[in-house]
Amino acid sequence: MLIPIPFYSCADSVRRNWESLERRVRAVADSGRFTSGPMVAELETAIAAYTGAKHAVACNNGTDALILMLKAAGIGPGDEVIVPAYTFFATVSSVLRVGAEPVIVDVLPGSYAMDPERAAAAIGPRTKAIMPAHMFSQTADLVALTELAAQHGLRLLEDSAEAIGMWVNGRHAGLWGRAGVLSFFPTKTLGGIGDAGMLITDDAELAAEVRRRRCHGQATDGAYVYEVLGWNSRCDELQAAVLLSRLETLDAEIERRAALAARYTERLAAVVDTPWLAPAKSPSNQVWYVYLIESDRRDALVEHLDAHGVGTEVYYPRSLSEQPALRDLPGASLPTPVATVASRRAVGLPLYPDLTDAQVDRVCALITDFHQGGTR
Repeated sequence: MLIPIPFYSCADSVRRNWESLERRVRAVADSGRFTSGPMVAELETAIAAYTGAKHAVACNNGTDALILMLKAAGIGPGDEVIVPAYTFFATVSSVLRVGAEPVIVDVLPGSYAMDPERAAAAIGPRTKAIMPAHMFSQTADLVALTELAAQHGLRLLEDSAEAIGMWVNGRHAGLWGRAGVLSFFPTKTLGGIGDAGMLITDDAELAAEVRRRRCHGQATDGAYVYEVLGWNSRCDELQAAVLLSRLETLDAEIERRAALAARYTERLAAVVDTPWLAPAKSPSNQVWYVYLIESDRRDALVEHLDAHGVGTEVYYPRSLSEQPALRDLPGASLPTPVATVASRRAVGLPLYPDLTDAQVDRVCALITDFHQGGTR
């Protein structure tokens, strides 16, 4: 009987870091402090050092970090924020949560990132910010989007939740505009054992505002004194302990992900549509968070793989403009043909450092057998 291949597993990664992790978890238990303590402060320092950010602010999750970033950047009722059509729902829901209106624009084929030309065409008198999302293995065209935002006097805010380790022209994703966010959801390239997130920025004022709002709006110089309306988005010490331990092997795990992705591409390029690297205007790198393929028989392929014990994840079965919760938004009516096609064809394959070469070969063999004599 074949052993199933889950879509994601981090058991071996946790074991590799166990000595470091156990030491930190014991320190948390001994301290008796379980939120917003010294371990969280250490994680903020470590992420700032890794990304080159002047400021890193830990939050309860990536979605909260998006909301706090938008709020601290002055986005609110009456404002429009341009967002891509092919991304996780939090990209658009965070805009709505601060009272602003998302304008959904199409993405580029293959890279799944915001199309700068579509973004330019969507700019109107109420546009306040452009918020690209960096998807799957590469950033959006940050050079073009930075120039576009500067040309129109707009804020560039980055949904860089998937982009830990991604650099463009020597600058980490999330630091091209006023701020960006990182998600540490368990499946992410750097993942915890629960929810956690981080805002990164070089803007001291914005960082201070996020710090204040993440704890109910509490003043920094006095407990139980509230200057603004915030909410509870503190990071747990336990998650910080896990992330600090896993950060120690992050670069090695990124290299392993790249090797696995290359193995997939070598075996699948003639069978399905494999990931496409957008031509870079500046030196940049890929970080393989998800290995996404496209097939005209996507749903049948998913069933075939599932029947043989291989887990997959459909990213995303609907573009944002097709989501029921957004049906009445004016921005949802903009045409998004690229995102719509991708939502019918794209599927993520297992990709994580614990995955073996033999498991990749088995997945590829199953996909090849399925497509023999059929369409891509």
